[in-house]
Amino acid sequence: MNDIEIEIQVKIENAKALADFLNKNAKFKYEDHQIDEYFSPAHRDFTATRPIKEWLRLRDSNGKYSITYKNWYYEDGRSTHCDEYESAIDDILQVRKMFEVLNFKNITTVDKIRKCWDFKDYEVSMDSIKGLGDFVEVEYKASKDNVDPKKVLAEMTQFLKDAGCGKIERNYVGYPFQFLFPNEVKFEEQ
Repeated sequence: MNDIEIEIQVKIENAKALADFLNKNAKFKYEDHQIDEYFSPAHRDFTATRPIKEWLRLRDSNGKYSITYKNWYYEDGRSTHCDEYESAIDDILQVRKMFEVLNFKNITTVDKIRKCWDFKDYEVSMDSIKGLGDFVEVEYKASKDNVDPKKVLAEMTQFLKDAGCGKIERNYVGYPFQFLFPNEVKFEEQ
């Protein structure tokens, strides 16, 4: 089950309270600049369905490169978890060339500064997204064997409330969708 990802992405009212809480109670991991390029194959347009289930991403994280494919699962239009396959790559330029030859199109790019902490079973990332604003992602990092994703998602939201974040608004579509289809983005207060 290592290829399963359970996470939430939210806007919070009080980012300072969360940062203060994490600086006191969590282990700071890193701060870096990430450029995420999202691609879609010409023969199967990932953006043609709602909600979008699949993303193919190339990431440049301060000169460390990776490729990731995600396939999301939804219940009542809300994402619960996804299959995630990720690997480091040595030469991002060669992968871009391969994508071009295979007719994969760059559909959007997300440019962000990410600060990341480990807290108990979570990786907590505070993201400042160029053109979108500030967000928080909480990802469950413990064993995913026999875990109920809905229960874990509720626990993540409670963690943010307990940390003093104030109003919490969740979206179920991710950063690339927000750039591609801003008029379709809806946030739900948690």
